[in-house]
Order: sequence, then structure tokens, then C-alpha cells
Amino acid sequence: MKTIPLQPQPVYEIPAHALGTVELWPVDLQRDTPEIYRWVTQPYAHYWGMNDQPYEAVLALYTAMHHSDYATALIGKINGKIAFLCEYYQPEYDLIGNFYHPEPGDVGMHILIGPPETPLHGFTWQVFTVVMDFLFDNPLHNRVVVEPDIRNEKIHRINKRAGFIYEKEVQLPHKTAALAFCTREQYLKAKTNN
Repeated sequence: MKTIPLQPQPVYEIPAHALGTVELWPVDLQRDTPEIYRWVTQPYAHYWGMNDQPYEAVLALYTAMHHSDYATALIGKINGKIAFLCEYYQPEYDLIGNFYHPEPGDVGMHILIGPPETPLHGFTWQVFTVVMDFLFDNPLHNRVVVEPDIRNEKIHRINKRAGFIYEKEVQLPHKTAALAFCTREQYLKAKTNN
């Protein structure tokens, strides 16, 4: 008897968010990589570090992540339209794990907002909190780790608003990064105050 594969499902969903229905889906390499490529090669995404990469390099990166046991890429959809990308990973298996002592429950995170058709005030903060809520929904995650480029003032403001504490600067091969941490308690306190 042939088994019919289950329809893909979002890994996280908020049906009544202020933005509408917000969902996080595993990246579909064939469907989503062209859009990711369009995003990461735009000037506003220069801190993502892929502005001059060919399509094949972007596809190879997300193919490797798709098959990784230690990193995951998710596409964020709002009312069914893809709107953002988030990646989360285990820092002890990542380059950043060489620059601090990873603790059990640490989870690394990257986020990229797609270019909006119509800019919406506060959109990035709304998406950021969706990703943080998703990460902390997992009881195994105690602390989120980020390492943005030190020049990326926009994300520093959002990180600090979410409760991240900046610890130090670290020199990575592709950037000078600001290493910052946010526990579940710090995030919930910061979110309550916003």
C-alpha cells in the first residue's frame, strides 16, 4: 500500500497576530531560494554578507543548512506571503562558539526582512518578536545568541529593545561582530516594557 506524504505544515503559527496570520515554514529550496537570493543581494542586506554572491552559492548555503543537524532556515509568511527569513543554530557547532563558552540551552539566531511592498512602521520589531517567541517556545532554549556586524545600528537598537546584553566585539573572518545574549527572562521583561 502506497503511503501518501503529509502536506507540509508550518513549524510555528500565530493566527491572530497584529500583522495577520504569521507562520514559520522550513525553507523549500526550489521555491524559496530565488526569493532569498533576491533579498540577500539587495543593497539594504549588505550586512548579510552575500551581496556579490552568485545564485549557486546562495543555493549551496541553504542546501547545506537544509541537511544540517545543527542549523535551520525558516521562511516567515504573513497572510500567506513570504516576508522574512530566520535562521537558528547551535552555537557550539558554529564559528561563534570559538569566541565564547557555549552553555546548554544557547541558540544562535539571524533574521532578514524581505523588502516590503509597502513599508509598515514597527514591522521589523513585530517580526523580531515572532522569531524570539518561537525560539523561547522551545523549553530547551534558555538564551539567544546574536553576532551582528558592529556597524549594523538598526539591528543593535532592536536587539537592545528585546533585552539583549552586549558582551564584547569579536573578529570573525567576514566581519567584526558584536556578541550579545538574551535570556528568556530578559526578553519577557523587555517585551512587557515595550
